[in-house]
Amino acid sequence: MEATEFKIPATSANLGPGFDSIGLALEKFLYIKAEKNDRWEMKFERESLEVLPSDETNLCIRTAMNIAGEYHKTLPKLKITMDSEIPLTHGMGSSASAIVAGIELADQFCGLHLSEYEKVQRASEIEGHPDNVGPAVTGGFFVGYYKNGELFYYSHDLKGLAAIVSIPGYEIDTKAARAALPQSYIKQDAVDQNAVTNVLLMAMINQDYNTMGQLMMKDSFHEPYRRYLIHEYDEVKAVSLNHGAHATVISGAGPTLLTLCDTNDAALIVDALSVIPDCVHEVIDIHTKR
Repeated sequence: MEATEFKIPATSANLGPGFDSIGLALEKFLYIKAEKNDRWEMKFERESLEVLPSDETNLCIRTAMNIAGEYHKTLPKLKITMDSEIPLTHGMGSSASAIVAGIELADQFCGLHLSEYEKVQRASEIEGHPDNVGPAVTGGFFVGYYKNGELFYYSHDLKGLAAIVSIPGYEIDTKAARAALPQSYIKQDAVDQNAVTNVLLMAMINQDYNTMGQLMMKDSFHEPYRRYLIHEYDEVKAVSLNHGAHATVISGAGPTLLTLCDTNDAALIVDALSVIPDCVHEVIDIHTKR
């Protein structure tokens, strides 16, 4: 292969109680154009990406080289043009999209012919958990378990739902967001969280989005500790729910907030959210490959 073009969707992870296991693919994309070259070259199409490395230390290139090496292949030097609608370090899977893009580059330029499962598995090995990288591969609503090389997952389409993202102007470092979490949990809280997640998934499958939304907002593992890092959390949640949304939760490690609502209610909710300052509110379609 001499050249290729593809795109990788943004993702929103955790979705309340689905900590490190549930995610959703969104219609914002990382765009990649790549062609063989006599040296490594990375060109960025927008200024916000210029903080990223432009050499082999770039996460996308580094991932591609490592994946090729795992399969005993040599990745040719590439000229890569990158553009991205996904805000960096805002809890919308910018790193996950780069990892999945790197796997795709290795797959195409080394002729690996990786299956969807293999792509999710390799990405989960790199990320450590599948909730962001998984839906970037499969699209849709993703539920996965990964540990010590063992992977199980399913993806599902959420029909009739719209996603609204509220994106503050500031960043929250993922390490800082992780540091906000306790080292252990009370046994009964873990049991309750397990029950909440189980019923949430059944409500989702049966398209009972009202029940699904109520259960999404019953997380006890991360949102109670991270909500204080996001100044707009309480107001965005209150306004969205008062105008008919099913749920508002932290997207990934934040500070972006994800609101799920019926498609017909999305415009009304975004209009209501527009009064909250220093925050971009927009409707984003849920991405599916089907």
